[in-house]
Amino acid sequence: EVQLVESGGGLVQAGGSLRLSCVASGFTFDDYAIGWFRQAPGKEREEVSCISPGAGSTQYAASVQGRFTISRDNAKNTVYLQMNNLKPEDTAVYYCNVPGLLFKWGQGTLVTVSP
Repeated sequence: EVQLVESGGGLVQAGGSLRLSCVASGFTFDDYAIGWFRQAPGKEREEVSCISPGAGSTQYAASVQGRFTISRDNAKNTVYLQMNNLKPEDTAVYYCNVPGLLFKWGQGTLVTVSP
């Protein structure tokens, strides 16, 4: 059974930083690109970043480019999202998943950025 477990969210002031983690199980982690997604209140879920299976390639949404950094540790089946210079508009529940394949979503981790 595939499991995606996100953690690391919290309440932070604008300009602050958080590091999210996602531990995956139930599939061959290092065979897949992994993405971070987020869903803000009243909005659709959007992909904010993605990393290739071997971590040689990363992509970012324009809204987070230069502020967020995605990384992965295939030995630990874990993907990270370092978020710096957070803005109130980054407030959302953050999820990880395999782009295009989309396993069952985890519970996500809530990030709240206060002005």
